[in-house]
Amino acid sequence: MKSAWRGGVLLVVQCLLVLSVAAKYSWDRERLPRAWANATPIDASLPVRGRYVSLQLHVDGRQSGNYQDRVRLGMEHGRLVGHSAASGGQRVWRRGETWLLAEPIAFFIPERAADPSHVAPGEEIWVEVSVPSSGPPRPIRLAIKKDGVLQPLDLR
Repeated sequence: MKSAWRGGVLLVVQCLLVLSVAAKYSWDRERLPRAWANATPIDASLPVRGRYVSLQLHVDGRQSGNYQDRVRLGMEHGRLVGHSAASGGQRVWRRGETWLLAEPIAFFIPERAADPSHVAPGEEIWVEVSVPSSGPPRPIRLAIKKDGVLQPLDLR
């Protein structure tokens, strides 16, 4: 009976840990500012993670003239922006006139959902993210922008 008791306690502790992480992300989703960012899909190469789309987010704002920079992410007028940061922050790099987050984000999709990374010409993928004070943005939902109108995707 002693080992069954220990197993039960371990089960309760593990459930509390998982529930605390879920509660934190739910709290953050409600509390943190939300912003839309243009996204470029990139080839995901981690099959053990499940089905997902890997996205590199475009960051608006004024960064330095360097090839790489560090920025503090924020939200202005509903868009994801980056402000130069002396230390810390997220790494961004420049491709032409576009600034991209150095680390892509993963947006997990259901098994039966169509792959949203394949868009028709003239369409763009946008992602709504919550913007924490530190750390990378967290994806909430995807949308397709066509003719200047964002149409959120229902991937359920």
